[in-house]
Amino acid sequence: MAEDTLLYEKLELSLKNEELVALSTVIAGQQVGNKMLIWPDGTRLGDLQSQPLNEKTALRAGELLNLQKSERCLFESDGLQSEVFIEVFPPPPKLIIVGAVHAAIPLITFAKVLGFRTIVVDPRSAFATPQRFSHADELIVEWPHEALSAADFNEATYLVALSHDEKLDNPALKLGLESPCLYIGALGSKKTHGRRVKSLQEMGITEEQLAKIHSPIGLNLGGRSPEEIAVAIIAEIVTVRNSSQQEK
Repeated sequence: MAEDTLLYEKLELSLKNEELVALSTVIAGQQVGNKMLIWPDGTRLGDLQSQPLNEKTALRAGELLNLQKSERCLFESDGLQSEVFIEVFPPPPKLIIVGAVHAAIPLITFAKVLGFRTIVVDPRSAFATPQRFSHADELIVEWPHEALSAADFNEATYLVALSHDEKLDNPALKLGLESPCLYIGALGSKKTHGRRVKSLQEMGITEEQLAKIHSPIGLNLGGRSPEEIAVAIIAEIVTVRNSSQQEK
């Protein structure tokens, strides 16, 4: 009983801290009722009372954490079958927008309809005004390198850099690229992206990390207005979000 109390306390803490976590429960078999928490880094808490079952469950849980989906699994261990429900608790989706530009206004509207928490970061108080962004969940009138930290990025974070200013975009992109951030997009031409890549490489970002950037940002819908650009961006975000939850 004490072990279950600790397990649920840790689960509650992870949910409060918006951490990705999985709760595995044996729902059929000799170990029925036993539970184990599993985090993306492989950390575990709890015991299914069978080492082979622990290992098989942890392996599948790691795959499901990556997909951010739950599943009922049938495992064989010690000559017996056990059914385990692996319930994945993804963090709530969060969209961080760097740059209080025109396209950010409709982008927030679309994102909120889809259930995203929206955050706008821009130190330019002439653009980042409460009047323009009253519908954002959070408006931060600061430089991204001061307003954001690694703790702001998790497996359900989507980062969009729209300012066209390297001093704003690149520090935020660096944080996103060094995190498990699910989507990273940056506005700009091929020439602009070339300069961006060079600058990020000088900041220590690897080729593998750079490949995560969606640039040009958004699906190619041929749009030009701020609203059409926002549609293209949110469409690409939805595509990435859904494809990440599908088996490869």
